[in-house]
Amino acid sequence: MGGLGSADAGGGGWLLRGGGEGDEFKLKAEPGKDLVAAGGTQFMHSLIKLGVVDEYRLWVLPAATGKGAPLFPELDQPVNLRLVKSTAFPSGVLELVYTAVDK
Repeated sequence: MGGLGSADAGGGGWLLRGGGEGDEFKLKAEPGKDLVAAGGTQFMHSLIKLGVVDEYRLWVLPAATGKGAPLFPELDQPVNLRLVKSTAFPSGVLELVYTAVDK
């Protein structure tokens, strides 16, 4: 089941499920605040491949497991990023905020 549906999260919002058939672009064109996308690896990879991600917030944890899904999918073109903010927390966690240079 794909498509766009309304989701009430206290202040209203949208929920995009599965193959949105271009709904990602419709949401991005809407006036208003920034969009925040959260989901599984395949969902994130599809947004990256579509080129609709303007900002990446990466958290680097002070541990290495040696396993896990790749952060970025295989891409036809590189995604050029610019570091705009970095925050180091007492726990050793780093938050790195990047914007897409080509946007």
